[in-house]
Amino acid sequence: MDRLELVKDLQNTGVFMMDNDLAWGTAGNISARVSEDQFYVSASGTYLGEMDIGDFSLCSDDGLVEGKKPSKEHIMHQNIYKERPEINAILHASPFYSTLIANTDMAIPSNYFVEAMYYLEKIVRIPYEHPGSLGLADAVKEKAKLGNVMLLENHGVIVYDTNLKEARMALQTLEYTCRMHIQAMQSGIKINGLSEDTVNDFLYNAGYKPVRKWD
Repeated sequence: MDRLELVKDLQNTGVFMMDNDLAWGTAGNISARVSEDQFYVSASGTYLGEMDIGDFSLCSDDGLVEGKKPSKEHIMHQNIYKERPEINAILHASPFYSTLIANTDMAIPSNYFVEAMYYLEKIVRIPYEHPGSLGLADAVKEKAKLGNVMLLENHGVIVYDTNLKEARMALQTLEYTCRMHIQAMQSGIKINGLSEDTVNDFLYNAGYKPVRKWD
């Protein structure tokens, strides 16, 4: 995929997130890796569902390479790319149900259905740090290898994966699972989650997707 196609994919991802209630307003930022040390990230103050081709900033380890001022959280993206060379896409947003759970001590079940077992296998919690701060960027870097989903307490969520398609699927699965969990609790419905043995057998033997490698 060339650079223009990658930026268009990012643009479409922002629309997808807005259309599916996975983002709102100017909250959140998204990025995709271009090369080992460069990535495009949404520019500061942009609405994820209304971005033009020029609303993405090309950044490197040294900062802005070209384009508009990047999101103030671009260092957070940079730190994930540094720690996870196989990761090529990062979505940061604050969808309602996922953020609600991020603001509590509740755990997110990953044993409800097939997609949850895979995409939500490892979820990491990050204690609150101010958005865009070096404290948040450092906290994300420290735990980047421990999962592909992060709950930022009193802030939102981050998902990251091998490409934008997989990252979109991870974010949608996260929000869908959180919504299912909360609405079941509200309705007094008991969900029968699968056993740990069944989940492990699915991950390693069902052939759904390649097993992820974790530290």
